[in-house]
Amino acid sequence: MEVGQRPTSRRTVLAQINVTPFVDVMLVLLIIFMITAPMMEKGVDVALPEVENAPNLSSIKEPLVITLTRKGTIMIGNNAVEDVTKLTPVLQQVLSEREDKTVYLEADRAVPYGNVVKVMAAVKQAGVVKLGMVAQEPEK
Repeated sequence: MEVGQRPTSRRTVLAQINVTPFVDVMLVLLIIFMITAPMMEKGVDVALPEVENAPNLSSIKEPLVITLTRKGTIMIGNNAVEDVTKLTPVLQQVLSEREDKTVYLEADRAVPYGNVVKVMAAVKQAGVVKLGMVAQEPEK
């Protein structure tokens, strides 16, 4: 090799990004989201009547639940309906997009029976054939 001549093998610098801290942060975020996600879904607060051997609604895939609160508010899922007269058209629209036409009624135990019957009549007017009443197991 002569003076002033470069060697034939060139050395290149290999720059690599260390992904270990990135993976650590992503795993921590994943755990945080897995813990907080169930808490973010807030339902309507209803004191359901207690019945022995109450059917479990959690085993049903995407049930359509109508909730009648203590204050008289009617909810379809998480959407409020102004009054009973508007429940039928709203329910017909919701049912037109669903295959399963079964509806579950969740009524607070403090709601007068007459109001529950009015909601049931509006549900029947909407064309619902199967109406289930939701209750909970008594606390021991």
